[in-house]
Amino acid sequence: MKKKLRLVLEILTIILGNSLYALSVVAFVRPVGLITGGTTGIGLFFDKLLGARVSVFVFIINFILFVLGFLILGKKFAATTALSTVVYPVMLEVWAMLVPPEGFTQDILLCTVFGGLLIGCGIALTMRVGASTGGMDIPPLIVNKLFKVPVAVTLYACDMAVLMCQAFYSTWEQVLYGVLMLIVYTMTLNKGLLLGQNKVELKVISEKVDEIRQAILSQVDRGGTLLKGRTGYMLHETELLLSVISSKELAKTEKLIHEIDPIAFVIVNRVTEVSGRGFTDKKQYVDQGKEA
Repeated sequence: MKKKLRLVLEILTIILGNSLYALSVVAFVRPVGLITGGTTGIGLFFDKLLGARVSVFVFIINFILFVLGFLILGKKFAATTALSTVVYPVMLEVWAMLVPPEGFTQDILLCTVFGGLLIGCGIALTMRVGASTGGMDIPPLIVNKLFKVPVAVTLYACDMAVLMCQAFYSTWEQVLYGVLMLIVYTMTLNKGLLLGQNKVELKVISEKVDEIRQAILSQVDRGGTLLKGRTGYMLHETELLLSVISSKELAKTEKLIHEIDPIAFVIVNRVTEVSGRGFTDKKQYVDQGKEA
């Protein structure tokens, strides 16, 4: 039952992510003539060149790339991209019927910022559930598999080629705003992928490490690892407690540590992601009296 519910949530998340991406194109990117990368950029290029619907070209390109990905990268890859390949062009059509032709605003700066934010959020939502947005993500993966060229290199090359195609019919102002939008959605994507994942790593050096460890276990409900070490000046044997907590628990934990040992040496580091029991998996409580 839980697996089915999780699958449904993942499908809904992919649909939402692609819907936000499509809304950005219809409401902010296309109305003011902004340029962008990926299959959307190719669709916008052919829209200007031939006057055809963006959604039609996006679907054709996505479908061709999806078939190539299926043949070269395998079924597992195809399963994660099939939904995005269909949903994105469909949502382009849906939003085109709902959003006025002039978009939400004709202010090019507002379109740049909000267009980038929506694109970044849309891609981040899709990638957070382990799915691919398809489209121009596929050629770099194919080139990497066949020729071992780094994915990032091919991806940048493809995006630059798409941007150059659109630059021929765009003003310098549109090109510069397009580059700014790419920066905005890249930053939003990176933040979105790490949202809710930031944790705090604590290293505690104290003569009362074991007391501190027990207090963190009982009052903060976080585990810890004891490491052996030696002091740098007197070369005395010492213990170091390593623990990972959430940002919200930091103030409470530091107060707890210094109540036990006011001169405890505490090192705080922010970590971008933590996986494992207690974070990505459920906590498991073991009766210490039964440990071997």
